[in-house]
Amino acid sequence: MSAHATTYVPKSRFAKWFEARLPIAGLIHSSFIAFPVPRNLNYFWTFGAILMAMLGSQIITGVWLAMHYQPSATEAFNSVEHIMRDVNYGWLLRYMHANGASMFFIAVYAHMFRNLYYGSYKAPREVLYILGVIIYLLMMATAFLGYTLPWGQMSFWGATVITNILAAIPIVGDTIQSLLWGGYSVGNPTINRFFSLHYLLPFMIAGVVVLHVWALHVTGQNNPTGIPIKTGKDAVPFTPYATIKDVFAVVVFFVFFAYWIFLQPNYLGHADNYIPANPAVTPAHIVPEWYFLPFYAILRAVPDKLGGVILMFGAVIILALAPWLDTSRVRSANYRPIYRQFFWVFIFCCFLLGWLGSKPPEGGYVLASRIATFYYFAHFLIVMPLVGLFETPKPLPGSILESVTGPGKQVGSSGMPAGATAAPPTKG
Repeated sequence: MSAHATTYVPKSRFAKWFEARLPIAGLIHSSFIAFPVPRNLNYFWTFGAILMAMLGSQIITGVWLAMHYQPSATEAFNSVEHIMRDVNYGWLLRYMHANGASMFFIAVYAHMFRNLYYGSYKAPREVLYILGVIIYLLMMATAFLGYTLPWGQMSFWGATVITNILAAIPIVGDTIQSLLWGGYSVGNPTINRFFSLHYLLPFMIAGVVVLHVWALHVTGQNNPTGIPIKTGKDAVPFTPYATIKDVFAVVVFFVFFAYWIFLQPNYLGHADNYIPANPAVTPAHIVPEWYFLPFYAILRAVPDKLGGVILMFGAVIILALAPWLDTSRVRSANYRPIYRQFFWVFIFCCFLLGWLGSKPPEGGYVLASRIATFYYFAHFLIVMPLVGLFETPKPLPGSILESVTGPGKQVGSSGMPAGATAAPPTKG
């Protein structure tokens, strides 16, 4: 990994003076310029940069919205309408923030599925992976708290349903519920607490992201083959190679993001949230945001309230156990033909749970939810341990370079296969 590493040398007298006292420029140079990355990374590895861009967007728009929002049961709904109608570009800030949550989860799910497919959770990256799961948990908490703040019908009743579920936790459930409510039911103290926590948690996420990136730079990046960097020819410097790819991916993703902001700003929300919260009128069908639907389906698949809560939280916690549940010595599913089939069944199962979470908890929907919930946990507790023991993987390439150029080929100083010539310049 040190083949491409270079020592930062400040040029000006001020840079030398500052570097001797706070070597932040050298840290940036070694982490984001000279840092060696595998030369075979595909665009699934750009979602880390996309997520950092989305986190920045959410924090910036959230801070501006907080300047105009009033966390009060009587004024919250009206303050949101004030932002939309009276604040300069308030509609843009709110649509960016509301749809940004969905974009954030789209990117994080792509990031997580890539990790599971390519085995990025395996040693020596266990701590890196667990920090990612912690970020995901903090994201879920932040998104739930933010969804309640408009104080529409779905916000109020979503907060009521979820906080009532927490009361099922033995010993500490009632205490947690009382702390969140600040009274005997969801009301004015509740929205104050939710707003405070919603404002705080993104900065906690940013802190864990710093640890996540730090851990990444200690162990190095995984790659589609799952084999480590062996020589300098297996890697390229982070800048310009990975930087250009990340910037391009972020731009494309933000074009996708802009589609939802300007053309479908309310599609991913719920129409009932444009009705002021009314404790006396229960919506016909209470559903969370789409990114929580798989876990909502798991919660409702169990007739016992406590059992549903355990499985719902267990569905996230079990992700952190993947490094120890997977017994295969091969990381990438590209070289694991049997596991790859189970992985796509798992993906289908997750989408199915999401669809079932949006349906009423009755009839065949409940049965299908139970079957899908069983497979979700079976994938980690049965498939990962057993397939790793009995599967015969495909032969791995000898190096990352070999996976790019093919066996027996070398790469010259220009980065092209040895013996290859560049196309002659055309006359224009």
